[in-house]
Amino acid sequence: MTKLESLKDEIYKWDNAQKICDLMISAALEFWSSDIHIEPLSNVVRLRYRIDWVLKEILEYQVFLHSQIVARYKILSNLKIDESRMPQDWRISTTIDNKPMDLRVSTLPTVNWEKIVMRIVDKSKKVPELEKLWIEWHNKVVLEKWILQPNWVILTSGPTWSGKSTTLYACLSKLNTPDVNIMTLEDPVENTIDWVNQSQVFPDIGYDFASGLRTALRQDPDIIMVWEIRDKETINIAIEASLTWHLVLSTIHTNSAAETITRILNMWIQAFLLPASINAIIAQRLVRKLCDCKRGVNADKLDPKMQEMVKKAISRTKKEELMSRVWMEKLKNPTFYEPAWCEKCGNSWYSWRVWIYEIMEITQKIKEFIIKWESSVAINELAIDEWMISLEQDWIMKALNWLTSLDEVYAAVKENN
Repeated sequence: MTKLESLKDEIYKWDNAQKICDLMISAALEFWSSDIHIEPLSNVVRLRYRIDWVLKEILEYQVFLHSQIVARYKILSNLKIDESRMPQDWRISTTIDNKPMDLRVSTLPTVNWEKIVMRIVDKSKKVPELEKLWIEWHNKVVLEKWILQPNWVILTSGPTWSGKSTTLYACLSKLNTPDVNIMTLEDPVENTIDWVNQSQVFPDIGYDFASGLRTALRQDPDIIMVWEIRDKETINIAIEASLTWHLVLSTIHTNSAAETITRILNMWIQAFLLPASINAIIAQRLVRKLCDCKRGVNADKLDPKMQEMVKKAISRTKKEELMSRVWMEKLKNPTFYEPAWCEKCGNSWYSWRVWIYEIMEITQKIKEFIIKWESSVAINELAIDEWMISLEQDWIMKALNWLTSLDEVYAAVKENN
């Protein structure tokens, strides 16, 4: 009997709230789910899992069971049981199926009782290495060139669920040697890394990213990772830290590498400071990775919209300086893969994820554009002329490498535009 079947059986019997709550989590792990959503509706409660970054409905159960399940999760996460008018959040550290787990629990009052969302963090998984994030050769050269420098600010940008924190953790793992002092300011700490000093900020008590960064600079750091740049004060301190010979890694919410420049300038940071402190900006996304049951399709058999998208991306990718001979051969007669079906993927067609990157190196010409307050469109065009591989080009390259489908690429391109 699977965990899901056991869960349905226990809900039908309803005699052990603790067991039901444990099975909800175990069933989520069985599906390789990243989040659990427990959503009370008017007459039923819906349980959904986020599987391969898509929410899927698992089952529904009666409303009268909901209060005891909510109470159980609140007890486990040390939340106030009698507080149902205010949102609450904390975490559960536990062991499930002999694996150490962190569950970030968040409650939200709705018109139909409280909703619970739990983010699952498998503590047994190691931080991935840069080599395992499918970074193309040219992007990898640029990234490694600048993270190995003793100063500068390196920013990763993208929306929520674009893998920014994973990229930062991978960079820290590569830099983690006995002769450097690495400090992080996180909210929350998702993965722990041996020999890295990780600190969680608590804005409610005044310990935010800006104040934490000031304190970290008094701890003799070589490398500082700031979870997110949200305001002028934090970016100012980060720039000052880089100018005093520290390497600073951080994230920012923008759609592209070029738009990151505009966003920082709009925080009223003086333009001349950016070229002196920021030397690489990463924009990234996540797309779903095709299962092994994929099947091939030639480019000339695609629908017109797909063909136009492929032609546009390939026309800007034919730079022999960026591509190996293998890539140039693939571009001559492009073949892509599409989802099929097998028992392994359970008809979801996808298994795990692929990182898509756009890494903009701040060259001399781009520095001149920044000082002149040129638009993000102009900076982006110049960066591509300066050999940057854009997000769209990297999507096509991943599809040519048969890691993802053009449907995933097309959805991502529409979102980016």
